[in-house]
Parts: sequence; structure tokens; C-alpha cells
Amino acid sequence: MTEHAKSEADTLEFECELPEPPEKVWRALTVPELLAAWMMPNDITPETGSRFAFAGPQAPIDCEVLDAEPGRLLRYSWRERSETDAANGLDSIVTFTLARTVSGGTHLRIVHDGFVQAAMPAVAMASAGCRLSLGAYKPKPLVAANAPRLLSRAA
Repeated sequence: MTEHAKSEADTLEFECELPEPPEKVWRALTVPELLAAWMMPNDITPETGSRFAFAGPQAPIDCEVLDAEPGRLLRYSWRERSETDAANGLDSIVTFTLARTVSGGTHLRIVHDGFVQAAMPAVAMASAGCRLSLGAYKPKPLVAANAPRLLSRAA
């Protein structure tokens, strides 16, 4: 697996090469049980306009699918609110772009737009076998999730 990460003022970008085909990676992003295995419990339906929620650690994260092209693109809004401070939170957009590699695997690009530094004390963006964690003040090293186990479940 090849990994590359980039962080701008309000955007997280992460790219990696996975040996699994885009169809399998798509399932890991869009089947609720598989997505919950590496992210959070959810009720996602990968159809443009559908609303779903992640069971966040402190409060639900409300989402709406903005674009869904099976095996190619998944984009959704991400609205996170604190139970104690509903006025402040994170309104952003998460985009997963999948492309078949020459070897039949997947080039996965994750972009989390709308990030604000104030909401960044500990942020994790995970994908099917790709994991990036950033601390408030300095990036931490990239850590690969257990891709073989997760993706074997997506088969």
C-alpha cells in the first residue's frame, strides 16, 4: 500500500493505493456494517440526497449524500455538533474518489473540506485500509489500518 497525505488550513487530503478493486473498496465505504467496522456505526444509503448519521463519540454526526457514483465517487456533508455547545461544531464535506489502478487495485483519494483549526485537537480520517491521524499542532505519522481483515469482509 502506497500512502500520501497533505493538510492545508481547512482541508485534509489523503491518497493511497490499495490492492483491492474499486468495487470492494466501494462496499467498505457504503455498506453500513462494513463502514462501521473502521469508522463509526451509521445508517448510510449511498444515494444522492439521502440523509444518514454516524453515531459520533459525543453526539450524532449528521450527513447528506451529495454525490454517489458507485465504484467511483462518494461525497457527503458532515455536520458535527457537540452536546454541550451546539452553536460550534464542524460543517464540512468529505469526498472519496476511487480509480482502478493498472494492476486492478484502487487509487483512493479522500478529501475532507471545510476543516477549521479550532475543531482539530484530534482528528482521524480513515478509509478502507488507509488511516491518517492529525494532532492539534503537529501531524502524527501515518498508520495503516488492518486493510486485509477489513477488505476481506467487504467481499
